[in-house]
Amino acid sequence: MAQHFLLSAASRTLSLRQIYKAGEEAAYQTFCEMRWPETNGEAVCPRCGHDDTYSISTRRKFKCKACAHQFSVTSGTIFASRKMDFVDLLAAICIIVNSAKGVSMIQLSRDLDCQYKTAFVLAHKLREAMAQEVQTGEVLEGHVEIDGAYFGGHIRPENKKADRKDRRLKAHQTGKRRVVIAMRERVGRTLPIVAMTEGEGVALANENICRMATMSADEASHWDMLHMGWNVDRVNHSECYSDHGKHTNMAESYFSRLRRMVSGQHHHVSPQYLHQYANHAAWLEDNRRFDNGELAHRLVANSMGAPVSRNWKGYWQRAA
Repeated sequence: MAQHFLLSAASRTLSLRQIYKAGEEAAYQTFCEMRWPETNGEAVCPRCGHDDTYSISTRRKFKCKACAHQFSVTSGTIFASRKMDFVDLLAAICIIVNSAKGVSMIQLSRDLDCQYKTAFVLAHKLREAMAQEVQTGEVLEGHVEIDGAYFGGHIRPENKKADRKDRRLKAHQTGKRRVVIAMRERVGRTLPIVAMTEGEGVALANENICRMATMSADEASHWDMLHMGWNVDRVNHSECYSDHGKHTNMAESYFSRLRRMVSGQHHHVSPQYLHQYANHAAWLEDNRRFDNGELAHRLVANSMGAPVSRNWKGYWQRAA
């Protein structure tokens, strides 16, 4: 009886290993197809561009017959020098795109069974890949909504009322408060930019919005300068949120997602990396109509097309 149980347990273990190996091979093939879509996953040398390569049987690497350069499917991408299995990388991508308002790094590290540091850097690398679709450098066209929202820099008040300070004064502020200025096309994409004050949005609009476009803004006085370059609809939020089609609801929808991402999942976001969370929320907002499978494939393709991350490669070694 005991022998039969041991044999049954061994067979189950072997089956799980086979399943994992099959999943790893499938994930690896997915990365190859996203890296080299023009050759259906067949390796192309990143140095000389020749497709006359062969696979090194002892490890997942290729060698170019033309220039003898050795490379892997992740060479020159944000996953360069990776140590995680491909199935774990793909799982991380699926988890992140499946989270409508982000996922905490503690939760991601538990789901992937890895260290917090690994999950933290991996998520930021994927946000850099998302930013390729958000920060394209193309000007916004059509009808564009513009608005700003402040994040970070919260100062906890003292317990006793007599000890509390006026937090509106600059002397009593932390200097970590930032504003995310969102410029969003009614039919199109969202462009978020982090600034110190909301008044900087006029200069950002001059750089990123087409002069033929029309705009919508709220009643804040710093948006008055927009009338010198565009036809601008204004809505007074102290009276209503929408006035016969004049509104900034699309920008507010983006801020709603970003606020819940920051306060509900991450709880604290450093101003140094606020722009990456802003790009993450913009990518989710712009692609909200796609299913999870399409989002995962798009993020894998972006990751394979993104260069090596200069900010996050070796991050913890530099921070230590």
